[in-house]
Amino acid sequence: MKTKKQIVSEFRRKEIVDAARSVFARKGFASAIVDEIAKEACVAKGTVYLYFHSKKEIYRAVLHDDMVSLNRSTLQRIDAAKGLRSKIEAFILARLENAEAKKEFFQIMDSDLGGASFTRKQYRDWLSEPVLCLAAAIERSGRRGEIRHVPSERVAWMIADMTRGTIQRRLLADCETSPSEDVKFLRNFICTALAIDGSVKR
Repeated sequence: MKTKKQIVSEFRRKEIVDAARSVFARKGFASAIVDEIAKEACVAKGTVYLYFHSKKEIYRAVLHDDMVSLNRSTLQRIDAAKGLRSKIEAFILARLENAEAKKEFFQIMDSDLGGASFTRKQYRDWLSEPVLCLAAAIERSGRRGEIRHVPSERVAWMIADMTRGTIQRRLLADCETSPSEDVKFLRNFICTALAIDGSVKR
């Protein structure tokens, strides 16, 4: 059981992280200041520093919390989906919908922040659980002869990378296609390559 102090501490930290996400989205990382984050969270500036040592640490906490939340929801959607085609779509859709909902923050995250953003290794570490879940589904379909034989984990990472590329393209320009259209296009492209619902070439 958590103590009252632990519960209050966790609640206060979440308030600061949520406030920081809003400030970073509006102002950008470089222009945002801790005073604004404190004001948004309705706490004193000194309170912010009880939980975080710097603006960069706050920013990384926002990234970490968002990735943990996204991975949890992605796993739930993959688990609920029936069949490999639906699981691939669930993976892509979860990530595109999240990026669309937090578009301004994702644009900051993809910019050059002088080392404030996460590294490629951190990105892959954060993604590993849902990607490995997708890889397991690919492996099962391969064993059942539903798709061509492929290196399942490599293919799952390729799906993750293509999804990331789609998100970046949508962030960088005004897209004529809707998120659902991009999801369907990417899903169909992948399913065709794997020969899902088609002839399996061995």
